[in-house]
Amino acid sequence: MKTSGGDATTVEPTAGQFKRTAPDRRRLSAFAARYGIFVIFFLLVLFLLIGSPSFRQPNNLWNILQQNSIIGVVACGMLVMMVAGGFDLSVGSIGAASSMTAAFVFVQGSIPLGVFSALLVGLAVGILNGVLIAKAHINPFVATLGTQVLVQGLVFVGSNAAPIYNLPPGFTLVGLGHIGPVPIASLIFATVAILTWLMMLFTRFGHYVYSVGGNKEASRLAGVPVDAVLIGAFAFGGLCAAIGGLILVGQTGIGSPSAGLTWPLAAIAAVVVGGTPLSGGVGTVQGTVVGTLLLGVMANGLNLFGVSPYWQPAVTGLVILAAVGIDTHHRFKTEGA
Repeated sequence: MKTSGGDATTVEPTAGQFKRTAPDRRRLSAFAARYGIFVIFFLLVLFLLIGSPSFRQPNNLWNILQQNSIIGVVACGMLVMMVAGGFDLSVGSIGAASSMTAAFVFVQGSIPLGVFSALLVGLAVGILNGVLIAKAHINPFVATLGTQVLVQGLVFVGSNAAPIYNLPPGFTLVGLGHIGPVPIASLIFATVAILTWLMMLFTRFGHYVYSVGGNKEASRLAGVPVDAVLIGAFAFGGLCAAIGGLILVGQTGIGSPSAGLTWPLAAIAAVVVGGTPLSGGVGTVQGTVVGTLLLGVMANGLNLFGVSPYWQPAVTGLVILAAVGIDTHHRFKTEGA
């Protein structure tokens, strides 16, 4: 509609134009929620590639992948548990127990048995967490916090708080070796990520994990074995933590009873930054991988620019708060629409 007064002409928006703006905003919001983390990661890497000659050195880029492989593997397990509606604060203790078990058996002369024993420890503690949560109905925070303290105490008692040295030098290839320019630890991370992606998207168990995390009671009524799914999710998380412990042994060459103390929060941060809410039912492996690399690249960039290490946790905390805030705002608008 046009109104003319003198030389001025005013064009009033029509009702159709108003109707078109709301869907456009919703599409933009949905795009930001789904792909925002990838855009941010791309822009951060581009900025550092342009602004820091040291960052774009191939050795530095491979080191970033190698240094974040352990947290990436643990984060894959944490993703499955968080999609199921829980999380695990004991992954650090599981990693320490698995690494100490592997180191002890390695010293006795059997690398295959040491690897198997470490994975068995992680699987056993994960199943214990799942049983406490699914069968005893203990809150995941309380259950896994208790398991963390229990396992850590047993590790210190069993080892007398002393590291285990004189490991077979060949096993360091797992943590420090390369195939061509690619770190073996990064290949393990990629393998775990791909297997997790396949499991979550193409298996019945993966579909059940999303269902249980979305609505536990509705899933139970639909015939989903909720307890078994929860136990399986935490067992997988424990297994990933054990793999992280094995990589750590390969990187350090020792079994340390105090290893993995920062793993729980680092893994949860990577998963949350990757777009997975603590409420469950939602989450992607690709988001978790990018979240892991985003935090790793950011830490590397801060080091290269000489930012004080005391400020780095604060910056990481701001990134986590921003990611959670954006996700919560999007979900609130979506539910209110």
